[in-house]
Amino acid sequence: MLEELIVSNLGLIEHAAIEPSAGLVAVTGETGAGKTLLLGALGLLAGDTARKDVVGPFGGESTVQARFSVDGEERVVVRRVSKRGRSKAYIDGMMASVRELSEAARRTVEIVGQHDHLRLMSGSHVRALLDGAFDDDARLAAAEYASAYDELRELRSLAEQLGGDRHSLERELEMSRFQVGEIEAASLVANEDDTLAADASTYRNAASIVEALAAGADALGPDGIEPLMDRVLIALERVRTFDPRRETLAKQALDIATLLADLRTEVAGAAEGMVEDPADLERLERRIAELGDLKRKYGDSVADVIAFGETASQRADELERLLATAADLEVSLQRTETLVRHTGTELSKHRSRVGRRVAGDAVAHLCELGFESPLIEFSILPTEPGPSGSDRVEILFASSTELEPKPVSRVASGGELSRLVLAIRLAAGPSDTAVAAFDEIDAGVGGTAALALGRKLASLANYRQVLCVTHLPQVAAFADTHIVVSRDGDTTEVAEVNGEARIEELSRMLAGMPESKRGREHAAELLATAGADKP
Repeated sequence: MLEELIVSNLGLIEHAAIEPSAGLVAVTGETGAGKTLLLGALGLLAGDTARKDVVGPFGGESTVQARFSVDGEERVVVRRVSKRGRSKAYIDGMMASVRELSEAARRTVEIVGQHDHLRLMSGSHVRALLDGAFDDDARLAAAEYASAYDELRELRSLAEQLGGDRHSLERELEMSRFQVGEIEAASLVANEDDTLAADASTYRNAASIVEALAAGADALGPDGIEPLMDRVLIALERVRTFDPRRETLAKQALDIATLLADLRTEVAGAAEGMVEDPADLERLERRIAELGDLKRKYGDSVADVIAFGETASQRADELERLLATAADLEVSLQRTETLVRHTGTELSKHRSRVGRRVAGDAVAHLCELGFESPLIEFSILPTEPGPSGSDRVEILFASSTELEPKPVSRVASGGELSRLVLAIRLAAGPSDTAVAAFDEIDAGVGGTAALALGRKLASLANYRQVLCVTHLPQVAAFADTHIVVSRDGDTTEVAEVNGEARIEELSRMLAGMPESKRGREHAAELLATAGADKP
């Protein structure tokens, strides 16, 4: 329910805060006082277009704040509108888009206004409303359809995974197996292509390498650097003899001579180990060509080829599983599609039956609300199966049986629409929104019908909070909370009234004379009658 509504600088309302109770909340006041501004505030929270003309003269922006409580959970929503027409939205203190604000509010509040086509124009909403009136048989039919449709959706999802007919899947499986076999047969090793390239370069240039190694060994030998190192060792040994502190130099020279001797041995050994075997080079060239062929097919490197093989192996396993299922899939699809059509037809029959009952009850309510001979029909036409059935549901309405019923959006005026929504809500049962707000629901209603309207609004308020802007004292008398909007010059004030203040307001609404003793007596009598007549 709406527990608190705070409005600042909205039209002529400088500041207003109300805390309506559960049940029926009536909003009354003189014509032009600004009663509909409160519903306009709720409309802003429900995502209505933020126009700059809603900003009042008391500041640079309008602010609407509301605190809702639904099923024990509290939610605070805020909408700010600047004079430039720009708006900001907040949900529970966090910034939100207007769309998010609208979705949050519209799940809680249904606003029925003079020019609001409402949710009665939405086929999905009307279908949900009708389904909410289902009896046990209809609910069982809906459950059977939902089960069949869920199964169909799962089978179709599996068919999409198959990605084609059985033959194409078999061809893909054959190709995947071939790719896996070709890659596995190559016995690849990660980075093998780099190692082979280095080996091939060595074999191709073996003669040059042997020649260079031999030259290096000669340079390190008896005719090269070796005599020089001997002279260095002799000289430094003499220095050590004369100056023991220079012993380190002699040791360094000896270490270098030893390293050079070892290096000459390794270089000579490397030259002797080089084998120029054309067969080895041919073997390397064939392996490099084999890897090159695989890389052209499956990746830029041996690592890529290995990864491709792993993926192809996984796809082959997946295809094998799918093909094992595909044999029965087509039969299952046909069977389930038939079941969906059958259960959908049964669900349509129940919707038609429940629709006739709800329409009949709604007509009875409308007759009590001032219509002489209204006509309501639920048009249920076939459409493609979906999660909620294979029906397109629409409400057809005529204010008289002499007229042809047509879609609500084409024939219902604002006042008729409000009463129509009320009648259908009463006939269908509890709504999925916790708060209903009605504007000008009393248009064209008076006398006995006005009392019936108040009684029915009070009945609706037994299972949801109802806000109603009304000119009828008969309706206001049934309210659990009575809010008066009054205007003094260029300022509008909003206040809850009780006791004598409420008697005074009802007297004003009855006779236009709030101070009249007889008017106040009539108001008190009306209030007592409504209290005793509340459903």
